[in-house]
Amino acid sequence: MRLKHFTLILAFAPFLLRGQDFKDLEKRVTEFTLSNGLHFIVLERHEAPVVSFHTYVNAGAVDDPSGETGLAHMFEHMAFKGTTTIGTKNYPAEKKALDEVERIYNRLDAERDLAFRADPAKIASLEKELKQAIDKANTYVEPNMYPRIIEENGGVGMNANTGVDATQYFYSLPANRIELWFLLESDRLLHPVFREFYKERDVVREERRMRIESNPQGKLMEALLAAAFEAHPYRDSPAGWASDIENLRAPEARQFFKTYYVPSNIAMGIAGDVKPAEIKRLAEKYFAALPAGPNPPLLHTIEPPQPGEKNVEVDSPSQPIVALVYKRPDQRDPDDPVFDVISDILSGGRTAMLYQAMVRDKKIAVAAESAAAYPAGKYPSLFVLLLVPAMGHSGQENEKACYEVLERLKDEKVDQATLERVKTKLRASVIRGLDSNSGMASQLTWYYVNYGNWKKLFTALDDINKVTADDVQRVARKYFIEASRTVAYTVEPKEEAK
Repeated sequence: MRLKHFTLILAFAPFLLRGQDFKDLEKRVTEFTLSNGLHFIVLERHEAPVVSFHTYVNAGAVDDPSGETGLAHMFEHMAFKGTTTIGTKNYPAEKKALDEVERIYNRLDAERDLAFRADPAKIASLEKELKQAIDKANTYVEPNMYPRIIEENGGVGMNANTGVDATQYFYSLPANRIELWFLLESDRLLHPVFREFYKERDVVREERRMRIESNPQGKLMEALLAAAFEAHPYRDSPAGWASDIENLRAPEARQFFKTYYVPSNIAMGIAGDVKPAEIKRLAEKYFAALPAGPNPPLLHTIEPPQPGEKNVEVDSPSQPIVALVYKRPDQRDPDDPVFDVISDILSGGRTAMLYQAMVRDKKIAVAAESAAAYPAGKYPSLFVLLLVPAMGHSGQENEKACYEVLERLKDEKVDQATLERVKTKLRASVIRGLDSNSGMASQLTWYYVNYGNWKKLFTALDDINKVTADDVQRVARKYFIEASRTVAYTVEPKEEAK
């Protein structure tokens, strides 16, 4: 598993602290699958009259169609816009207005597709007409009606996020409002309306400008991914490329929804003060109407072997940053927990190797961090190290010092005390990480989708505990090699670039 997931797993830690065994915990979890393929995992936890809901869609930025990067992210922004009955002042009139928007947009795209033969005056006229049509459609919108219903019924934590591998939607409600979630969530999947699509497209574009184009580290990591991956979609910016975002269309979003938001590609976690029989009854009542669909197409692109080290420079008038990445296998590989342990050995606080060597002793860096899997873990990905040189020290100096630490990891077995300290720290992170219904619902669905069985959640600590010093040395020697490395620097722009 990836470290960021590992440190969030085992929401049952509070139970473990009370000495209850796995069998008792297992009795608290119920799962069932509707005839359309939609899977539910239910955890009974009656300590408080609240329930958390988590919808996990097994589709993220990696599934964006070519030329439509950023499309999966759009669904995070469409998440709570409403349905045919929620969020509209007059849906029949709104639908006509939305259809008119697309008709005008089709004419505009057709003219633009003429390239140098296009008529600029006609394009300008259609752009004006399109704006007027969008403004008219937006007059039928009842802003924030969907989230307002949730908040008025005691809902908290309503949000969504788009990852590289998945898109997730979640919030919590009082236990006496359970049926409201079933009504709202099923309606959102049965009758979605992509209202204000082009308004939200502008928001997504602005997010990219803020988080990547105006952010030195964002620019660096985007360039790094594009260099490290030659073929696999992990090379594409998870935020989407600017020109793709600017040209996303609502019909494309509907097709993506039809392809990936099928019941068999979704898992729902429910944790809290619930009765499984009642949850199953409500699931049948509200979600059985979702039509079954074919499973989404598998991603067949395999990253070819890297022929040698790659280097990238990104102009940025900021403090220097160095990023190093090495190719690594996916999260289902037997060596996956070894990468989690290595990451913590290298950068898990003030006792970590990188901190001691580069920050404390040599004082050449102000930060030296690592992450076990980047940008995600469903497919073969990257082990990443991020270095921030101290004032008066260069990126090259930091890079060299980092290699020296990695060579020590290869040449000298990590001592047992360090290994045990790392494992203890990870266990402590587990215990602190998810003492909440929302965390439980999240991790149950994550493990079910990514490993085919939520019970993998219980064996994650065992996997970490089995990691030995020999494993750490073997994995370091096997994967931290020059041929699979990509190095990226931010550099001061040359005078002509300025």
